[in-house]
Amino acid sequence: MYTIAYKEALTDVTKLMVVRAPHVARSARAGQFVIVRIDEFGERIPLTIADYDRAAGTITIIFQELGKTTKQLGKLIPGDTLSSFAGPLGHPTEIDNYGVVVCIGGGVGIAPIYPITRALKEAGNRVISIIGARTKDLLFWEEKMMTVSDRFIVCTDDGSHGRAGLVTEPLKELLEDKDNSIAKVWAIGPAGMMKFVTLTTKPYAVPTIVSLNTIMIDGTGMCGGCRVLLEEGARFVCVDGPEFDGHKVDWDSLLSRLSFYRDEEREATEYYEHKCRMDGAKTMTRK
Repeated sequence: MYTIAYKEALTDVTKLMVVRAPHVARSARAGQFVIVRIDEFGERIPLTIADYDRAAGTITIIFQELGKTTKQLGKLIPGDTLSSFAGPLGHPTEIDNYGVVVCIGGGVGIAPIYPITRALKEAGNRVISIIGARTKDLLFWEEKMMTVSDRFIVCTDDGSHGRAGLVTEPLKELLEDKDNSIAKVWAIGPAGMMKFVTLTTKPYAVPTIVSLNTIMIDGTGMCGGCRVLLEEGARFVCVDGPEFDGHKVDWDSLLSRLSFYRDEEREATEYYEHKCRMDGAKTMTRK
């Protein structure tokens, strides 16, 4: 069993949890992920590692309460346990001294871009970070990102914080600035955001790495649920990724696959929320 050591609400829908998992923390590296199951009857969901502490034997995960499982996970408190916490999975980020790099985190993607940004900074790169969200209330970890960045830019779609607009707008300005000579870009966030980041960098021939969070079941490459199409053919996010050359991803195929089980996901969430309301009503009646 894996014990929740700490929990924090970063936003109204975004939760941070520190989980005791010594065997995962021992070998975790930036860019990798874990597959979490709440109980023996629960769904297995992939969550990117947001941070790790080898000495304490803990892994930090950050998630948004969107579907049934993440809403259920969000109700747990320190002292509660998880049935399984498999990892670290996937290939870690290839860290080197590339020169000037740009790290982009959108929404909950701010969490996994942080350890990558930190590792790139420690490797001697000049790091320009861009984070963005729909509104100020969905932003988090600004100070942490500042500490590992040489330049830091914040965007919100509605202009409630930082500069108004999408993360692709300052990215394009950086790419057009000859003084920067961007060597490489990393982008993590919603699939649509990552798609448009790659469309922005492609005319400039700047290598762009994306971390894909696809439908995933077993995490071993056996089920095929996380299949993604690249220029050279199909790959599996769980064993071949999660990071890929964004310019080679078939984004239309990926976005289509992400919507395969939307109706089932909605039904599961509605059933879970109804059950929670009914359980709450029974508790109030007994009192």
